[in-house]
Amino acid sequence: MPLKSRKANFNDAGVALRRETTNLSDAEITLKNKKADSGDTGVALSREKAESKPKSIFMLKRLRAAACFLTFLSALFGAFFVGGGAFYPPRCGGVRASGGSAYIAIERDSARVLYGSNIDARLPMASTTKIMTALVAIEKNDIKKRVKIPKAAVGIEGSSIYLRENEEMTVEDLLYGLMLTSGNDSAAALAIVTAGSVEDFAAMMNKRAKEIGAKNTNFTNPHGLHDARHYTSAYDLALITAHALKNPVFQTIVSAEKYTISDAGGGAGARYLSNKNKMLKMYCGADGVKTGFTKNSGRCLVASAKRGDMRVITVVLNHADMWNDSMSLLDRSFDNYKIVKIAGAEQTVDAPVAGGARGFAAAAPEDKYYPVKADERLSYEILPEKLKAPVKKGAVAGKIKISIDNHLIFEEKLYTIDSVKEKSALDRLKDLFD
Repeated sequence: MPLKSRKANFNDAGVALRRETTNLSDAEITLKNKKADSGDTGVALSREKAESKPKSIFMLKRLRAAACFLTFLSALFGAFFVGGGAFYPPRCGGVRASGGSAYIAIERDSARVLYGSNIDARLPMASTTKIMTALVAIEKNDIKKRVKIPKAAVGIEGSSIYLRENEEMTVEDLLYGLMLTSGNDSAAALAIVTAGSVEDFAAMMNKRAKEIGAKNTNFTNPHGLHDARHYTSAYDLALITAHALKNPVFQTIVSAEKYTISDAGGGAGARYLSNKNKMLKMYCGADGVKTGFTKNSGRCLVASAKRGDMRVITVVLNHADMWNDSMSLLDRSFDNYKIVKIAGAEQTVDAPVAGGARGFAAAAPEDKYYPVKADERLSYEILPEKLKAPVKKGAVAGKIKISIDNHLIFEEKLYTIDSVKEKSALDRLKDLFD
């Protein structure tokens, strides 16, 4: 689903206005169009020897006006189609930071890496930071609680929902302002009402990141404005997002296309929010999650989509064509992987019990699914425990290991699904004659 560039760049087109002769009594005014990069032949319009001084002055004014108008159009279209939040043009030299880039696609529940490059590199992540901000705020607050906006959250630079000091709204309202329109003031407000300060909230974010397993991540703020000590990796950010998407409140918020914050008083009026994440409309099955951009981070996007029983999360950091790159990753993932049930309660393993009236049957405690390619082979290894009767139901009976092409993907304990009684004297006697 390629996007079309409508960016107008008159400098790149090679248009130049030149006035060759300034002698008003014998004016020669030439408008020259230099050859464009595509090889078009320049067009020269010339008018030689103006008949009168007043007419020459008039023509000069018209040329200057034309030059100003072209400059205005260049700035207007450049701002609207590149910096103004409209469709970002694919593959046409978009904004890209000078640092490294990375991408990854994972399946949410297994966290299996489906595709990736540079996945552990520490990079700035701009407003995709707010995924962790939202997760911590949801876990630490009653989202229906009404809070007063602190002064320190007003006037934060960058994207904003224009909060006013002491106006009241719910934590839920702030979460929608955070994730739909990427309000940096919403991020600061959530941090302060949750932890008392931005610094203490950042400590909460870092603690939660470590619990999730993010090893190449450090947060210094809740909004993602640049700080050299504020970074993550594509893998860590995908892992954080996978955990966040298991929270139903978070999932509802990031999948919403619009939200209205009712009039909170103080003259602000109602706020009508629209989700900046165009993936919700551009890609079938998309349901989140967050965009990001600073000059240091470049274009960043975390996306999520679900088809059937499979949910894929993609992260692109410093990708100028972030929309198409994300859609391509999602397509490849859904085309080449399928969810397969690799273990479950109905898949039992039988083994003997020393001194038992019978053997035992064991199974994994819950169903386990995993994304598998068509040409990948699953192999199973059962390691039973040497049990001695009597055995209670639910006792650890061994271990199952599952591999794909000799690479271990899953390991789980097996548990007995029934109790096993000790053999009776009669059973032992029968054994002597068998």
